[in-house]
Amino acid sequence: MRELEMDAILESLKKVESRKVLPKSQRPSQQEAEEAVKTLLKWMGEDVAREGLLDTPKRVAKAYRELFSGYDENPHDSLGRTFEEVGGYDDMVLVKDIDFHSHCEHHLVPIIGKAHVAYLPDGRVLGLSKIARTVEIFARRLQTQENMTAQIAHTIDDALQPRGVAVMIEAEHMCMAMRGIKKQGSTTTTTCFTGAFHDGHNEQTNFLNLLRLGRK
Repeated sequence: MRELEMDAILESLKKVESRKVLPKSQRPSQQEAEEAVKTLLKWMGEDVAREGLLDTPKRVAKAYRELFSGYDENPHDSLGRTFEEVGGYDDMVLVKDIDFHSHCEHHLVPIIGKAHVAYLPDGRVLGLSKIARTVEIFARRLQTQENMTAQIAHTIDDALQPRGVAVMIEAEHMCMAMRGIKKQGSTTTTTCFTGAFHDGHNEQTNFLNLLRLGRK
């Protein structure tokens, strides 16, 4: 019964990539974004006419364009090219310690962490940089850690059709460290497994053991 419930959860998470992303034609202009920043500054109690804040709205809008550039990129495009000359290799491919910075969709404050991504090839492999690029695209959107973990796993699963994908994310959430409970240094860990990683405990164990290598 519990296995069926988890399968249902994973299937629901798999649909998150269908979230609506507004086309550029429906988004506010640069000037409107800068005015919104001015409104927030005034709400804080600041004088937006003082020297130090004159260019802040423009800087914030420019920074947000970079920090949230993932909305303008398609992760499936980044995974488009695969390689079939693998010499019969069919064991695990693992890219670990992929640094990322994202933002919590609830408070718009940073999530800072590392992603570890593995897959079991089925005749094709990805360029290693493509995996890191996929993490980066999803990180540069408003996120929850659970959602981001599932998005990465299922996007790679759909694009490559491997025998299985494993994703682990370890991250610190500034919404816990800077506000609310104010607990610095706590880390949240999430995992998502598909295919052979989901169905076989041995593959999960191998994945976790490889992650431990080189760690004190």
